[in-house]
Amino acid sequence: MPLRPAIPADAPAIAALIQPLAQSFLVTPDDPAAAPFWQSVGEAAERGYIESPRYRFTVAEQHGALAGFIALRDTWHVFHLFVAPAHQGEGLATRLWRQARAQAESAGGDHAAFTVNASLPAVGFYRRLGFQAAGDVHAAHGIRFQPMRLPPGCHNRRG
Repeated sequence: MPLRPAIPADAPAIAALIQPLAQSFLVTPDDPAAAPFWQSVGEAAERGYIESPRYRFTVAEQHGALAGFIALRDTWHVFHLFVAPAHQGEGLATRLWRQARAQAESAGGDHAAFTVNASLPAVGFYRRLGFQAAGDVHAAHGIRFQPMRLPPGCHNRRG
């Protein structure tokens, strides 16, 4: 499955992939408190992220359809990592992570750690990559998440 940088035309597929998956980590999907989250993952917002130099998106496609993607913000923060249900369990998330990590590290510069605000269902995945909890679970905009960090130089067999 080929990986490539995202382009603005990918924004509709990216937003469409996030929408149903987000149901699993929202405290209450219909809660008005989640409105800022829904706006932040809409097509216009995703297009803006893709066009911004602060973000680097990598997408995976199969037969012309989006299978998954990762986005890093400011080089070291995992902003998004989503895989379509049909491709979960195939190692695609790990493959996307490895590519994004390699690109970030090859960009150079000094960094303290990779970080992520992991949805609670994704905490185990990030732990397998070597990420560690970096504080208590937080809730904002209708979402519960675990701040996590991957210390510099932390390598494991999956990450």
